[in-house]
Amino acid sequence: MPTTCLEFSALNFEFVSDFGFRASDFKIKGSSMNLRTIIPPPARDPAFIWRAAAFFVIVALLLFVPAGSIYWLRGWLFIALNVILMSASIIYIGRVNPELFEARKHIQKGTKRWDKILLLFLSGSYAAVLVVAALDDKRYQWDPQLWRGVVFGWLLYAGSFVLAAWAEAVNRFFEPGVRIQTDRGHHVIDTGPYAVVRHPGYVAAIFLAAGTALSLGSLWALIPAAITSAIIVLRTALEDRMLQNELGGYKEYAQKVRFRLLPGIW
Repeated sequence: MPTTCLEFSALNFEFVSDFGFRASDFKIKGSSMNLRTIIPPPARDPAFIWRAAAFFVIVALLLFVPAGSIYWLRGWLFIALNVILMSASIIYIGRVNPELFEARKHIQKGTKRWDKILLLFLSGSYAAVLVVAALDDKRYQWDPQLWRGVVFGWLLYAGSFVLAAWAEAVNRFFEPGVRIQTDRGHHVIDTGPYAVVRHPGYVAAIFLAAGTALSLGSLWALIPAAITSAIIVLRTALEDRMLQNELGGYKEYAQKVRFRLLPGIW
């Protein structure tokens, strides 16, 4: 029941800053709390920090190279929004479900071959959202949008993080790839958002794709966002079929929670 790799990550975006100081140097006055107690241990791992830094470098390149300029306010605000949301997500998941850091570190052995192919297409389609938005809003200004549309995009984008974090908090099997996790005692999760729809992580990913386009002020970028969403719907269908065939108790769960993504529709 993973999210997509908008795994630049519902599917799972993770970030932590490192300015070269010891966490103990930042003790809050009058309290024993410091950064070492706030930031979960997996997020202090140098490899984790390098992956997070690489993610932001890639996002910056996908935004500012096609924009043709680094002087693009909406692009920088989008990056700042990601820093805030990802930092909050890391701290929250580190407290309620810390084992997820290890599980989501990479695509695990046993991930379905079809899912690896879909993840490549998802990565490409989401990258296209960033590129098209940069071309539209900054470089060529095909269809300039008002700031109220951008603010709506921020709210949609933030909402996707909240939903994804909720799903990750209750689902210890929230890996980036689709597989039956027999090595981890895989079983059905039916609490939290999973009591409403069977794949809330994918709902969050669809919101994230649309929120990205709107946060960057581009209606044209909704086209690759729609393609991203279509791939997510396909992945949902394939994963759900696999779970019904291979995961004990899932058929009964599917009878209880009838809808995959949209209550009352599908």
